[in-house]
Amino acid sequence: MLATIAFLLLSAPQPSTFTGDWQLLWEQMGTQYLRVTVTQEAGKAKVTWENESFECTMSQNVCEGTVTENGNAKAGKVKITISGAEIKGEGADLEGAFTFIGKREIGPPAGGPKTHQFEPTVFHNYFAWNIAPALHIFPGDTVETKSVDAGGTDEHGVRRARGGNPLTGPFFVEGAWPGDTLVVHLKRVRLNRGTAGSGTNIVPSALGPGYFRNLKMDEHYSGEWTLDREHGVARPAKPSEHLKDYTVPLKPMLGCIGVAPPQEQAFRSGYLGPWGGNMDYREFGEGVTLYFGVNHPGALLFLGDGHAAQGAGELTGDALETSMEFTFSVDLIKGKNLNMPRAENAEYRMASGIANSLPDAVQQATTNLSQWLAADYKLTPNEIAMVLGTAIHYDVAEVVDPLVHVVAKVEKKALATLGPK
Repeated sequence: MLATIAFLLLSAPQPSTFTGDWQLLWEQMGTQYLRVTVTQEAGKAKVTWENESFECTMSQNVCEGTVTENGNAKAGKVKITISGAEIKGEGADLEGAFTFIGKREIGPPAGGPKTHQFEPTVFHNYFAWNIAPALHIFPGDTVETKSVDAGGTDEHGVRRARGGNPLTGPFFVEGAWPGDTLVVHLKRVRLNRGTAGSGTNIVPSALGPGYFRNLKMDEHYSGEWTLDREHGVARPAKPSEHLKDYTVPLKPMLGCIGVAPPQEQAFRSGYLGPWGGNMDYREFGEGVTLYFGVNHPGALLFLGDGHAAQGAGELTGDALETSMEFTFSVDLIKGKNLNMPRAENAEYRMASGIANSLPDAVQQATTNLSQWLAADYKLTPNEIAMVLGTAIHYDVAEVVDPLVHVVAKVEKKALATLGPK
């Protein structure tokens, strides 16, 4: 990991001065990521972030001075060496000795945002921090790409990857730094073949144990579906007598969307958590915007697991699994982090709760939505209670994966008369 970041540091553009914004990899009883701002005046420089700052005197390419922490102007000393696009520092503060290296953020290329056509050739079965980026993009850029289905089969019926929700990506977003929020706009999510497959049994975690134990299931019952894209419906490909006229409206979505998890963690693509992952929420389709807290440089965005349609909870363990083509763009909110995914579309604000149990997931989702309203509309706790007590909706998004996913949402029209956003 350090070797990768060192390479990124050395490959950054050359700064003309010490002044400006820097991204730091800080070593002090573990690794931290910081974004700092440097100002200079009359041979002196000031480096500021959060509750700490440096003030140092420049002598050629070296700046030496003191550390201020929580208002204490004598919290320690620091020495910073500037070398082209890189800075290196060493010193001590109230928590002990530290070292750091820093780089400038890479600015967007000339000509404004770009559209990339990305044809995936390798797919991944993990959300992880140490997978090499498939493509580097900038905030504002758009990517047109595709995914195989959950079993690894593409739009031509060719097996391209191992099963278990193979993922397209990861996409490295330049400038994304831990502590930021990555914004993902799903601009287009479309089917690219006429077949899908689903489970044929309700998973035992969603049923009463006695009822499940006494079920007499047909192990050979077909889970094959035909996708009629012209008429916008799916129907069983080999229907039984009672389902010969059964149809389902097509509603394409992506079951897996997420960034690399915190620290040096890796989770299989069937898993979900605060970083997103296999969230399987039926509203995560075309027109939705998703928000994820960034845990690693570049965020490392993964997408996949196309569903032609899905009921709430993904009760059979598989939705109408199929390959998909999709277009997304990215933006970045610097200095604002999230501990749980959020989303919005034209109609709703949606806040996720992902936990070991349904009650815990409800609590997380409600808290997530409450915090969002407090931040954007400056509502007091009593005002939030009045709004959500009359306008909140809950969706049970996922009950069959290792964790439960609940979404708390509120219609935007219910928020239209509230205070400043």
